[in-house]
Amino acid sequence: MATTTPARPMRADARRNYDRLLAEARLSFAAHGTDASLEDIARRAGVGIGTLYRHFPNRHALMKAVFGEALTALVARSHELAESDRPCTALVDWLGAIVTHAGEYRGLSRALMSASHDTTSALFECCVPLREAGTRLLARAVDSGHVRPGVSVDDLLQLTNAIALAAEQTPSDPDMADRLLKLTLTGLASRG
Repeated sequence: MATTTPARPMRADARRNYDRLLAEARLSFAAHGTDASLEDIARRAGVGIGTLYRHFPNRHALMKAVFGEALTALVARSHELAESDRPCTALVDWLGAIVTHAGEYRGLSRALMSASHDTTSALFECCVPLREAGTRLLARAVDSGHVRPGVSVDDLLQLTNAIALAAEQTPSDPDMADRLLKLTLTGLASRG
């Protein structure tokens, strides 16, 4: 049986630097998108770029840390929705929450789309729990007969990120994401 050594706790000054970097990254990503300058983030946090890279070896590692709370909330929301007596509505609500979250940071949906199958990316680690959460909700919707068999959670997540990306490119239309999500999920069929 393999054992792992617990990670050493950060020194107080290292923890402060880490927390300041995360706070500045959140602000910068919200204001300038996920392509915000890492040098500016470090400067605003009051540390050098080397300190940023010691904590976060690349942009995706920083993005993963910034989006950790939202990821936890999305997974928790999936658990709440898994108890719903309307599994299809639960799936749609959860996908809508993903679109909303991705819309908070310009570039996030693009990064998640590219990282979804790149196991070397730190963001891939965010995709795994989303995929697992979505798989449970999708299975319930399929079992209820409201979603056809053969629909893939990977396809749904890519479509969801594509919708968020389209909405990001059209900020003058705040309702676009909801319309596209509904259109994608209900199709073009007229209901009589």
